[in-house]
Amino acid sequence: MRAAIALCVVLLAASASAYGPETNYVIHCQGCHLADGAETPGKVPGLADQVARFLGTPDGRAYLGRVPGVANAPLSDAELATLLNWTLRRFDAAHVPSDFAPYGAEEIGALRRDPLVDVTRERTRILEAAH
Repeated sequence: MRAAIALCVVLLAASASAYGPETNYVIHCQGCHLADGAETPGKVPGLADQVARFLGTPDGRAYLGRVPGVANAPLSDAELATLLNWTLRRFDAAHVPSDFAPYGAEEIGALRRDPLVDVTRERTRILEAAH
C-alpha cells in the first residue's frame, strides 16, 4: 500500500511540473490577478497593460521575482521563470522592452530567496522612481 501511495505522489508531482505557463497561470495566479490580468480594486494590482513597466529598472525587474505570490509559488525556478516571461508578454507585450532578457531559473532562484515583506511600499517606491 505504501508503495502505491508513494508512486501516486511521484506521478502527481511529475504531472504538476509538466504544465505550461498558461495552465500554471490559471492554477497559481488567476485567483488573484483574474483571467484577463485585471486588478482587484484595493487588493491586488492588475497585470494588464502595466506589469512590463517594471522592467525599466533593475529594482523593478527584481520586484517581479520577489512579490510573495511569485517568490512563494510551488513551482520550480525554471517553471516560474517561464511563467513570468509568459505573463509579461501575455498581459503587457506593448511595454516589454525590445532588449528584454527573459528571466532564467538562476535569476528567479536568487530573487525568490529574498521575498518582499512590504509589497505596497516597494511597489510605490519603484513606480515613483520610474516617473
